[in-house]
Amino acid sequence: MWTHESALTAESARKTAQPRHCLRIISSIPVIIAISILLARSGLAASATLGFAVATSYAPVFNTADMRGIFGGKDGTTVDVDRCGQVRSLEFIALPGTPFRIEAVDSNQEYPVYRVTTEDYPYRQPNGLYVDSRLVKRTGTQPQRRARKLPPRETVLSNLASAQGSAYVWGGNRGAGIPEMLGLYPVRPGFELSRTARNRWTLKGLDCSGLLYEATDGFTPRNTSSLVRYGTPVSIAGMDAEEIAANIEPLDLIVWNGHVMIALAGDRVIESRLDCTGKKGGVIIRGLREALRGLCARKTPLNDYADGGKDGPHGFVVRRWYPEHDMP
Repeated sequence: MWTHESALTAESARKTAQPRHCLRIISSIPVIIAISILLARSGLAASATLGFAVATSYAPVFNTADMRGIFGGKDGTTVDVDRCGQVRSLEFIALPGTPFRIEAVDSNQEYPVYRVTTEDYPYRQPNGLYVDSRLVKRTGTQPQRRARKLPPRETVLSNLASAQGSAYVWGGNRGAGIPEMLGLYPVRPGFELSRTARNRWTLKGLDCSGLLYEATDGFTPRNTSSLVRYGTPVSIAGMDAEEIAANIEPLDLIVWNGHVMIALAGDRVIESRLDCTGKKGGVIIRGLREALRGLCARKTPLNDYADGGKDGPHGFVVRRWYPEHDMP
């Protein structure tokens, strides 16, 4: 889980604070030098003046700089996936126009790879976030945030329904995938990829929050850790599946930290499910009451995700996020 809360800190008296700050700076110099040497040796250059970048196309963002290791590996024929066939190093796919702050440049690759941060994906990873420099345009001035416009309600519902049948892809929010990946990371000459391998190589599919992200043109938060507090709560505490269903409207989110289902018209829900057997995964539509009965059998309905305390993972909430009147 990630939380992003601002904290206020009290200041000490200026006269006593200044010498301590100076001592900290002086004592930190050897550490800074040592870090700089290590970065230089590793090929990872860090600087406060590296500037910014803007995605010029759909740009996958990973939690590793070794992208050629993901797509091709040592023999140029394999995709680095887990036992469920997922590229776990993929975090999300940035939409065209997504701005990045460049924190470092990895020069050990056959092309530069940027370590970045972006407000479009405010979820820190231990190793950082990385994007292929060939998919962004570098700039010395801070770019504006990507323009966000929420599509009309019926368009969002239509977009969701049209995604039915898409494969589940960890970190995926581009149902059609990115065909250009085969050009960026070419397969070994003469080797033919299977259909499954080609789809994995091009990141063709959606995860649960990525399904909503694509349907709203990147308007909604990208992870369920944010969606559990997105919009306003629908009171469901103490209710059974039938009672909860009676209170749900189309586009409401049935969500917990780890998964989200989205209500459709006609007492249905849509979701993208990970199933390692490959038989029941991907984007599916099913009955609302069926989904709620199964959910209530293993999780507790909550009005606020925080109400679950340490038992939060054992609960779920319903969030209403679409404006009462459609945005123009």
